[in-house]
Amino acid sequence: MRDLAAVLLVLALHLAAPVGHAATLDILVDKTDQEMTVLHEGRVIHRWPVSTARPGKVTPNGVFAPQAFVRQHYSTLYNNAPMPWSIFYHGNYAIHGTDQIARLGQVASAGCIRLHPENARTLFLLAREVGKAETRIIVYE
Repeated sequence: MRDLAAVLLVLALHLAAPVGHAATLDILVDKTDQEMTVLHEGRVIHRWPVSTARPGKVTPNGVFAPQAFVRQHYSTLYNNAPMPWSIFYHGNYAIHGTDQIARLGQVASAGCIRLHPENARTLFLLAREVGKAETRIIVYE
């Protein structure tokens, strides 16, 4: 059922997109379920637990494109916290690996979307290969 919901969401976004442009890679982040679904060419290829913003913080909803890929970033806002495999998509917001693996699947971050480092690496390499223009990040609840 979740696959169907993810595909329907992507289909609706494709229909709303300008003619001739549809993303090859869709990264769907469900803040309610704390789960990421990755679709490549419309097919679900990964489903991973994530951590988004804890109470008092915000992970913005919306449709975004990657702005930058940074292999090893250190937060300038949060005590030089390591952010491996960062895909920045909205100002200081990024999808990145975390060392707080036990907290995945529950709200815990200051606003970024956290993944297991191995999953963050897989996503980073795929998104970089597909390219910024063909990757879409969809964050919703």
